[in-house]
Amino acid sequence: MILIERLPFEMDDGIAKRAKIGLIVLATDYTIEHEWRTIFHHLDGVALYQSRILNDDLITAQSLRAMQPRITLCAGLLTPGTPVDVVAYGCTSASIAIGEEKVFENIHAAQPTAHCTTPITAAFAAFNAFNASRIGVLTPYSAEVNKIVAKYIADRGVEVPVFGSFNEDRDSNVSRITPASIEKGVREIIKHAAVDAVFVSCTSVRLVEACKELEVSLGIPLTSSNHAMAWHAMRLAGIDDQLTRFGSLFELPLP
Repeated sequence: MILIERLPFEMDDGIAKRAKIGLIVLATDYTIEHEWRTIFHHLDGVALYQSRILNDDLITAQSLRAMQPRITLCAGLLTPGTPVDVVAYGCTSASIAIGEEKVFENIHAAQPTAHCTTPITAAFAAFNAFNASRIGVLTPYSAEVNKIVAKYIADRGVEVPVFGSFNEDRDSNVSRITPASIEKGVREIIKHAAVDAVFVSCTSVRLVEACKELEVSLGIPLTSSNHAMAWHAMRLAGIDDQLTRFGSLFELPLP
């Protein structure tokens, strides 16, 4: 064997020449990585790094809050020793149960220079971008979690005249709810009240690939946890690309 060592090489900016985005994924979430890859596939030079956080498949207020002390470790595992531009924590209901500010505090303990987002943070940014103040909300959550979500949104000045739910409390089951069922749910809730936009909550829900077609059919803006947070993370990282194939939100800047 001939051993040739210290061969010369050159370095460039790698796959992250435009931005590095980190995503903390629930261990029981089988959807968000697929939906985010679908979007980020169209963004040359934007790298997506993921870590997974231990959580309980049964979604309750207690199990959601139990994730808080684990967030810092997961943020640090994204790109150890190297900062990222944005860290997104991928759980809508936990971000509400824990509180956005507390989630950001835990992320910054490991990634002090990163912009931060959560699905609910991104949803509010999307509502502002849509100039929407009356939101129809669809969730898969149990009644206990729905009360927390509805109150959190209303307390921040957004009117929710209609709120629908599949009332499924296991995350692994939510990931198997068909896009056709999501569409039927959206169409059902907007029968009951006039709204400016619709928000489908939960990162396990599949909507990204059908969002534009459904939005056009409904005639009002539509977004979901994964959809809004991917857009928000892009914009926080300074990525202004307009990905029109994913609906009207991806044509808009940050408000």
